[in-house]
Amino acid sequence: MLIGKGRGPMDNRSESIVIKRKRLLFRSKHRGTKEMDILIGGYYEKNMESFSPEELTDFEAVLEYPDDDLYSWAVERAPVPSEFSSPVLQGFIDSVKRRGDGSSH
Repeated sequence: MLIGKGRGPMDNRSESIVIKRKRLLFRSKHRGTKEMDILIGGYYEKNMESFSPEELTDFEAVLEYPDDDLYSWAVERAPVPSEFSSPVLQGFIDSVKRRGDGSSH
């Protein structure tokens, strides 16, 4: 527990969430392909502050998927396998649809 003015027992948890958000932001913008850096990095940057701790964990799992799969799912070249489906992944796919980034493929 942090000790100091205005700090309570939740501050360690809050700090760890802040650090996790920053770490995931870096990872989402440094994927390996420029397209995914822009797409998933942009999606995360817009939504990271509103993600619950559970959604952050789900997003971290999404970042483990290969870029080729994520891109194919996002532009609807391939369906998302049910074992990978999650509200966070669907939010990403919906954000790509709204942007129109995959409509020319």
